[in-house]
Amino acid sequence: MDGTADESTLRSLIILSQDAHTVYGGVVPEIASRMHLASLVPVVDRAIEGAGIDRSAIDAVAVTVAPGLVGALLVGVSYAKALAFAIGRPLIAVHHLEAHLFATSIEHPQAVPPFTGLLVSGGHTMLIDVRAWGDYTLLGATRDDAAGEAFDKVAKLLGLPYPGGRHVETLARQGNPSRFHFSRPMLRSNQEPDSPDYFDFSFSGIKTAVMNAVRTSLPAGAAGNAEPPADSARADIARGFQDAVIDTLVEKTMRGAMISQRQRIVLGGGVACNQALVGAMRDRASSRGIDVFAPTPRLATDNAAMIARTGLFHLAHGRTAPLDQNAYATQQMPGLRNGRTVER
Repeated sequence: MDGTADESTLRSLIILSQDAHTVYGGVVPEIASRMHLASLVPVVDRAIEGAGIDRSAIDAVAVTVAPGLVGALLVGVSYAKALAFAIGRPLIAVHHLEAHLFATSIEHPQAVPPFTGLLVSGGHTMLIDVRAWGDYTLLGATRDDAAGEAFDKVAKLLGLPYPGGRHVETLARQGNPSRFHFSRPMLRSNQEPDSPDYFDFSFSGIKTAVMNAVRTSLPAGAAGNAEPPADSARADIARGFQDAVIDTLVEKTMRGAMISQRQRIVLGGGVACNQALVGAMRDRASSRGIDVFAPTPRLATDNAAMIARTGLFHLAHGRTAPLDQNAYATQQMPGLRNGRTVER
């Protein structure tokens, strides 16, 4: 598992998105849990059918146990325990964030340790030095909002649908990059590697800056109105916001790669499929001879394939879970050094 290539093969992947949350502008935990309960059995059946096997061919059952909405997690954990017991196979407990580190290797065989990992999603922003699978050093994490959460909230300010990341990215392509210049959060030229904020992130302030830009860009006399600004202003604000977030993510990631002397950068999480981010990271890294690997959208957002891939690693090392395994809203990622708890 720690060589230069990943030989795991993806046989089947079924992704069911819960579009019901769009109308609420965010995930509603109770609805998410109920939809998990209604959808899980048919989705698993379709995945097994797509793989061309029956249950007797399954070697183990991997399931996300943390972190996340505990109601939805409990649905998955309960089903996984029942399935593992019914077919007489081991249960593998998987940490959601560790799985995002594995996801890119499913499509890119060279996206394996050692590398600098950037996890950017709606709930987390983390910079991790990955010496080997299961051996992680947390370099930095968000001190408040995650990058993906900032994208979603800015999308709402701009009158865009939820989830907002791809809509902000699309709108930003039409924007003027010089009209709105937002401060790069927690990024200063005089920071040193021993500074407490050298690798950390913060995205709460930029949301406030965007909100103020939206208000001042409304037509005269419309201050405080809930209507979004004119189309050109919306695109320009989206571009200014996205550029600020990307500049920060790229700079912090490059700092991590350089100080750890890594020749590979691996992106994971829903924001990792933002092509502006991937392009900027590759442009910056190429001058240093560093390769950048990013997942396609189907493996960037939460998916079963990354859980299975992580489960395969733990199964190979004899790490199985008991049938009284619980689910947890927050939990330290296994193998993470420095003892920092990054979930909020």
